Amino acid sequence: MNDRLVAALTACAPRLPVGVAFSGGADSMALLAIAARHWPGQVHALHVNHGLQQAAEDFERHCAKACERWRVPLHVEHANARHAPGDSPEEAARHARYRSLAALATANGLGAVLLAQHADDQVETLLLALSRGAGLPGMAAMPARFERHGVLFLRPWLDVPGVDLRAWLASEGLRAIEDPTNNDIRYTRNRIRHGVVPALAAAFPQYRETFARSARHAAQAQELLAEVAAQDLAAMQGEPRIGGLQALSRARQANVLRHWLAIRHAARASTAQMDELLDQVACCTTRGHDVRLRVGDGFVQRQDDRLAWSPSV
Repeated sequence: MNDRLVAALTACAPRLPVGVAFSGGADSMALLAIAARHWPGQVHALHVNHGLQQAAEDFERHCAKACERWRVPLHVEHANARHAPGDSPEEAARHARYRSLAALATANGLGAVLLAQHADDQVETLLLALSRGAGLPGMAAMPARFERHGVLFLRPWLDVPGVDLRAWLASEGLRAIEDPTNNDIRYTRNRIRHGVVPALAAAFPQYRETFARSARHAAQAQELLAEVAAQDLAAMQGEPRIGGLQALSRARQANVLRHWLAIRHAARASTAQMDELLDQVACCTTRGHDVRLRVGDGFVQRQDDRLAWSPSV
């Protein structure tokens, strides 16, 4: 096996047994094959069938054959990834995928789920965030480890170029299935992959390393802001209080409110929503001043001396 790939896999040190998110594509094929050889009998394949394209059943059959050949248990979840009008189909599919992977991992007693994103995916994620005017959380791109739905997810290959994975597959004679949507330039990520990244490679050959370093700097800065926000929220007894907010700078108010919305309510405010909310907080000079603003998928409103959030019904 490729020493670099194995070393990166070992370094993430998951609790065994472990699951591998297995789509049947080249990246997850390499991850599952190497993990199964490195931890024999301790690896499970987790496949999410979104049912969003005609080839979905072919993907599932391909995964089943590969797992049968490698004697790896395969667990399949048929997810509902349909998006509501106005919502991003990519975002809806991603949320459905994580819910399904977490459910499969929990049901089978797995210590973690390995994801096959690599250095090229990290670059695309950073460029996609920049194209949308993202702040530090977006610029931090994908973390190497995170928890979602009570399950630990690990990305062991974020420093590994995708070409290395494909070279290893070719050397082993392994055939991966190709997702036809990967070439659909209606999706922003694919336009970045096929148009922007080749230009970057020509102009800045070390772009993978330098972009990854920038993402790590952004992640460190975001960790510091999260610590400050947690301290500010604790000083207000765990709830954003009007007087406590007004004693902070506007930037620090935005920081603690974003933290509160994300941690307590899994809600995210747009820049325009946050600006309006901060303006309303500044105007709260009397007890009679009301606040009710849409933020994320719900509303922030004033309750006595504090702010509260409630989901839309």
